[in-house]
Amino acid sequence: MDEVTGAQLIAESLKTQKVEYMFGIVGVPVIEVAMAAQAAGIKYVGMRNEQAACYAASAIGYLTGRPGACLVVSGPGLIHALGGMANANMNCWKRQELFRSFPSKFSARPSSLEVIPSVVEKAVRTSMYGRPGACYVDIAGDMVNARVDRSKVRVVSCCPTPPVSLADHRAIAEAISVLKAAKRPLVIIGKGAAYGRAETALKELVEMSGLPFLPTPMGKGVLPDDHPKCVAAARSRALLQADVVLLLGARLNWILHFGLPPRFDPDVKIIQVDLCAEEIGNNVKPAVALLGDINAIVTQLLEGVRKDGWKYPSDTEWWSTLSDKIAANAKISKALALQSAVPMNYYTVFHHVSQLLPHDCIIVSEGANTMDIGRTMLNNYLPRHRQDSLKHFSILLLLYNLPVVIIVVNNNGIYSGVDPDTWKTMAKMGDLTSIAPPVTLLPEARYDEVMTAFGGRGFLVRTVEELRSALQLSLSDWERPSLLNVLIDPSSDRKQQVTVTSQEYMCVESYERIHWSHLNGSSGCNDRILWKCHAPWWLRM
Repeated sequence: MDEVTGAQLIAESLKTQKVEYMFGIVGVPVIEVAMAAQAAGIKYVGMRNEQAACYAASAIGYLTGRPGACLVVSGPGLIHALGGMANANMNCWKRQELFRSFPSKFSARPSSLEVIPSVVEKAVRTSMYGRPGACYVDIAGDMVNARVDRSKVRVVSCCPTPPVSLADHRAIAEAISVLKAAKRPLVIIGKGAAYGRAETALKELVEMSGLPFLPTPMGKGVLPDDHPKCVAAARSRALLQADVVLLLGARLNWILHFGLPPRFDPDVKIIQVDLCAEEIGNNVKPAVALLGDINAIVTQLLEGVRKDGWKYPSDTEWWSTLSDKIAANAKISKALALQSAVPMNYYTVFHHVSQLLPHDCIIVSEGANTMDIGRTMLNNYLPRHRQDSLKHFSILLLLYNLPVVIIVVNNNGIYSGVDPDTWKTMAKMGDLTSIAPPVTLLPEARYDEVMTAFGGRGFLVRTVEELRSALQLSLSDWERPSLLNVLIDPSSDRKQQVTVTSQEYMCVESYERIHWSHLNGSSGCNDRILWKCHAPWWLRM
């Protein structure tokens, strides 16, 4: 009799469904599952935090097109994983969660060993079909080492790739008509376009139609950021003045200001392309709704534009407006980037980093201004090479000797910090838990020494010369991971944003008066720095 354990069935079922990676933290009773996964040919990556394991599985699903598996134990292990599960669902990243239930696309607890392959197949298929998302499979602990005759287990083949759905041809014709009538059109490329592998058809559509495009953060690289039709450097102007927006796999959520004034024209017409029917019309009613696969619909639009022979002129007032704004913003950013002061500012750091990064690298950004400014200055040239807001991977770099360079743009805080002298002055005033602004961190923390302590390569960077030397060495020698601890001016900030409402300016003035009156006369500290530390980021835009 050929017997198989529950752990083996789980691993073999995942392998059958072409799941290549498993992330997790093992413990009783799931150690055997991880070992069985390795025996089945699945790469197992041991993490140090369940939430990070979820993030990693989500990222693999986005990058490869097949879900990653996340293996956690019950109790605290599952509780710790909930944040990653929520992130995967909200961001539409496919992932299969193993080992009750959190809201997900699909959740199940196999009633017997015999049905494990069927449950795993359904979980993988559900995570991929329609809008991607997390699925949850709860395996009872006593099933892991239990055995069953293999002949009693139902054989399940790999689920097919997701079916492709097309938009109604009349809606396609209407969308092209709306685009042709637009005076100030704009294409917004979202993460859905990256996930849907629409880059080839989209490149042809943009170049044939002559339309300007704006990528969302996770849509960067679907078309290269240095493409002549990219207007990311005039983002605020493009959003504010566009009269027609072709929305390709992007949601009108907070990242796109919900599609509402004052960031958008109140009369803007939205042509919404999305895989999920429930997303159509969220926040703004579309002028045209195109429901289906992004790549297929872009191909339909391309065929319609080619048939009509239509192209948006390059000599319009709209293109002139966008070009002027791009040039003006580039001038401001360049002036900030070329400043020679020490400590450096964000723009100086990113200017030199961008000159050295290879075009095929994957950029992961995290953390307030570091992420926001980095999105504008670090170009992506290939699709699915931008991963924002991923955390907790540092220890894995050394455990698996991964080819990764970490650059900590260290301003001593979150959004802004204080210099060491100001920190010492505050410490003399009393209990720092009552005095130190919540956004401040320990000045000049030696993250580079932490990396060195674990066997990696750490650099303390204060100048442009040190930055370029450390980064060049890190990129030329992948023997071990590197970390650059780049100390910048604690008061360094984003360049001034001009599209702010009068109400927001009133909030700034009121907030500034409150905090100055609270701090003046009591510290001798730099009140302006303290104001900047206390004020929330949306007041300092």
